[in-house]
Amino acid sequence: MTLYIAQFTAKHRLIQVEENSVFMWRQESGDIDNSMLSDKIKRESSIHFFNMIAGKNYNIELEDIKVTIWKTEPFNG
Repeated sequence: MTLYIAQFTAKHRLIQVEENSVFMWRQESGDIDNSMLSDKIKRESSIHFFNMIAGKNYNIELEDIKVTIWKTEPFNG
């Protein structure tokens, strides 16, 4: 398994704050599926970020989040 790192931006449909961050994951060597990676980032990072920003009075839906992946590479750190 190879450790990878991705630089990404996540935007919510209504919330005016962007998440600019990095995400690390392991996968078998080979091509990176950006669509699957985007979904993984939404589920494991962005949903929690926007829930923290919105508070308990607003329900965050995955469909309202758009993730743009800027760069991916193996992580050797």
